[in-house]
Amino acid sequence: MAMRDLDGLVAAITGGGSGIGAACARRLAAAGAKVGILDLDPANSPGLPLKTDVRDAASLEAAFTELTDAYGGLDILVNSAGISAVGTVEANDDAEWSRVLDVNVTGVARASRAALPYLRRSRTPVIVNLSSIAATAGLVERALYCASKGAVHALTLAMAADLVGEGIRVCCVAPGTVDTPWVARLLSHAADPEAERERLAARQPTGRLVTADEVAAAVQYLASPASGATTGMSLAVDGGMSGLRLPSR
Repeated sequence: MAMRDLDGLVAAITGGGSGIGAACARRLAAAGAKVGILDLDPANSPGLPLKTDVRDAASLEAAFTELTDAYGGLDILVNSAGISAVGTVEANDDAEWSRVLDVNVTGVARASRAALPYLRRSRTPVIVNLSSIAATAGLVERALYCASKGAVHALTLAMAADLVGEGIRVCCVAPGTVDTPWVARLLSHAADPEAERERLAARQPTGRLVTADEVAAAVQYLASPASGATTGMSLAVDGGMSGLRLPSR
């Protein structure tokens, strides 16, 4: 990729205040994009801070209005906002199912719906959703999270089919276990944090966690106009977890 392949473009990143979203914000800004950070706490990432709740349609609409007024348009939407859930199908009650699906799935739909009137005015419009290896792999005690990311994967394909005729590309990135503050919090609750970290790293064939910047690089690739023939696909950034089956060591 060219270092400045996003020069002159405007990007909105939901969940851009931390973790993978913040890495995407830094990466896209370094590639020349003007970036809006749509987050409950957007202050610590590069770009225009836009306090936004993906559970609230009015909040999203106001953020896109402010972003496009400031930068003159919108070319890229990265739907990175998401929350996790732990447990089997019995572990989470109806309220928790509603909460997680509202952020992880309906939040993607809300943000995309609010962004589309602006994306339709772009010459190179694209939506990149953050899915997960959990969309297609059964992970232990991740029933709700897997369901939410499976829905994001399916939604990406459906949106791509609906919008391809308008020249709007829609793709998703499916990370494996990423070294983020959320994973650090998860490890802090383990009986043996170091052993748990080693276990998470070992289940990826590369033997290490994915970095947030590696995920952001994949997002930049899909967001770039150079990827104009790529739509309706999921790009795995998972250390080979989804496709490789290695001999036991």
